[in-house]
Amino acid sequence: MFGQIGTTTTTTAPSERGLEDLDAAALAYAARIEGLPDERRQEARDDLVRFALPFAGRLARRYRGRGEPLEDLEQVARLGLVNAVDRYDPERGSFTAYAAITIVGEIKRHFRDRTWGVHVPRRLRDLILEVGQATAALTSELSRAPTVAELSERLETPQEEILAALESAAGYSPASLNAPVGGESSAEFGDLVGESDADLESVDDRVTVSGLLGRLPWRERRILAMRFYGNQTQAEIAARFGISQMHVSRLLSRALTWLRQAMLADAPPPWQAGGPDPDAPESRLSVRQAGDRTVIAIGGELDRDTSDQLRRAVVEAVSSGQPAEVVVDLVDVAQLEHGGIAALIAGRDAAARSGVALKLTRAQPGVRHSLATAGLAPLHE
Repeated sequence: MFGQIGTTTTTTAPSERGLEDLDAAALAYAARIEGLPDERRQEARDDLVRFALPFAGRLARRYRGRGEPLEDLEQVARLGLVNAVDRYDPERGSFTAYAAITIVGEIKRHFRDRTWGVHVPRRLRDLILEVGQATAALTSELSRAPTVAELSERLETPQEEILAALESAAGYSPASLNAPVGGESSAEFGDLVGESDADLESVDDRVTVSGLLGRLPWRERRILAMRFYGNQTQAEIAARFGISQMHVSRLLSRALTWLRQAMLADAPPPWQAGGPDPDAPESRLSVRQAGDRTVIAIGGELDRDTSDQLRRAVVEAVSSGQPAEVVVDLVDVAQLEHGGIAALIAGRDAAARSGVALKLTRAQPGVRHSLATAGLAPLHE
């Protein structure tokens, strides 16, 4: 009987020949390959596979309409058929039953491992199937959708894992961001995700302002921080600095005006300290000779302009070569900012080149800390 299988075309359906013919063909195949060399066994194997292809195709068609092309399912079913033929043992029962189990198992494995849109652990994929079956059963029993607690009780699984399975189920076939929304609109699903960030446009302004704040004098920077970051009133700021509330208002207005101008200009304009201010401590710098020493005294606020004056005075004093020693008196300096530190460092370097000793004297505790941080502490006496 099996000798005629080789001429059978693949159009022969199991419904026409019957599953009994497939079992009989398998038994004939098993008897035929006994004692045959390997190359002849391959020919008999191919004959049985061709004869059983319609059977594998019918099993594959049971799973069409589930998101996978029928051609792919047929290829998977044929792979399962080849495995069934290679592993077939007549002594263990019907070939048809064994082939059906093998082919269906291969198709289910394909759905489990190959058709997910995103990677989901195998344990979670198995739980998703169990949750789906339990949901269908409980819906039929309760006439409503089951809760997470009810699913957890039915499956004897923690609620956290049930929630993870429900969330991961969407990973099987994720929605495309390019999917049309529907209707006459040409909008896509991605257009509906997220929203415009109104603060994004202010990022450039924030970065620009942070750089410009470093160009302001220390007092103006401190007042701006206390007003806009510390939410302190002008009266509280005035009490902190020992000045009038009206003066705080003028300082804020002047600083904000400069910031606006600097942000609109290609290059930041120089800071203009403004006219005389009765509330502001007067900045002063004096240079006097005391024997073979040059004493430079600085008092009041050490702002940008005063820092430049200090730098020029120290560099000129140590570069003249006449004094044996240059002393910078810091007794009246309450705060030493980066401009003053840069001026002192420039003076130290010029003194090292000219061989003139440079010393710093009578610095207040806060200023001494700034000197130590800048590496200028050895110059202090």
